[in-house]
Amino acid sequence: MATISYAEYRAMRRFPALDGLRAIAAVIVVAFHFGGPRWTWLSGWVGVQLFFVLSGFLITTLMLREEESRGRVSLRSFYIRRVFRILPVYLVVLAAMYALAHLNGASGRLRESMPYYLLMVNEFAPNQAFPHSWTIAIEWKFYLVWPLLAFVFVRAAVLRRMAVTLLAIAALVALIPFEKDWPYWPIHYVSILVGCLLAVVMHHPRGYALFRPLTRPVASLAVFVGFVAVHLSLPYWPPAEDGHSELMIGVYAVAVAVLLPAMLASGLPTKVLSWRPLVFVGERSYSLYLVQYLAMTTVIALVPSYAGHSTRLFVATTVLSLLAADLLYRWVEQPMIGVGRRFSGRGKVVPATPPATPPATPASPEPPAPADRTVPPTPVLTPGGDRR
Repeated sequence: MATISYAEYRAMRRFPALDGLRAIAAVIVVAFHFGGPRWTWLSGWVGVQLFFVLSGFLITTLMLREEESRGRVSLRSFYIRRVFRILPVYLVVLAAMYALAHLNGASGRLRESMPYYLLMVNEFAPNQAFPHSWTIAIEWKFYLVWPLLAFVFVRAAVLRRMAVTLLAIAALVALIPFEKDWPYWPIHYVSILVGCLLAVVMHHPRGYALFRPLTRPVASLAVFVGFVAVHLSLPYWPPAEDGHSELMIGVYAVAVAVLLPAMLASGLPTKVLSWRPLVFVGERSYSLYLVQYLAMTTVIALVPSYAGHSTRLFVATTVLSLLAADLLYRWVEQPMIGVGRRFSGRGKVVPATPPATPPATPASPEPPAPADRTVPPTPVLTPGGDRR
């Protein structure tokens, strides 16, 4: 069976399996937070690492394509789009959490950490009033620094860009003191940078050739099965002496990076991950992730017997989170993304969003060139490729 050529990869406006991966990552995180011991086999805590690798890969791919098609990356446009993509829903959920805490007479903890939440340094907040928001702060700081590092200081040079990424990974690993009282944040940036490195390598014809065999449908299925095996093996890893999991996170990030090229193929895994219900959840995964603690509090308030981590609390929280996420997606996320595009000057050049369930290999606006090493007219990824 045929592989995906370099020209076909560069012509893709959307990677169809990624919404399915987002959906799975979001749901297993909710299972980790509220499902209790029966769901520990899912290793839901690692779902955020899947988000991190995806973010690094997609954001870097977007910027590489913009640089090639326009000659440079517009940092102004990039930052405007990120502000309108990330902050509106985040601030709405933060305000809702504060309002609920105020009604319950428990706003003190949230008020104490509010400066951290507003300045996007959530991981250093003095308490856990908005406990899962640290991941948003990690990605926010990545968005601020990475374009400067990779597209201002280093321009249009794949080897230099790879070297800078590898040096950044090495520097972050060096910041991990490997003792019990440690700043846990460096390893999460490593996960994002693994995705960035994958994007840089795959953007070059020779780099893409290394991953092209994985786009054969049979190979894609084998990689997917192998990834599932790695994921399910995480609970059985021997515990580290310092009680931390940096090595496990690093291995998992690399496994995700191997998985992503394989999901370009039109094989069974891609078809499963492109299943419309999964796409629906994946499109709303950012809001679902943010609103989960609000949903949990609401579930327990409505049904007090659900208090305590359990399967029923996990299921009820997931359902209510998805309902709330759908409203946020329709009334906050999408309108604000549109505003961001207009302010950034991208509203007239970004193609229309393709159908909700795209084909395994989306059609390019022009037939791809027959030679694998020939780069087709560079398309801009649609919002489906620019989503958390």
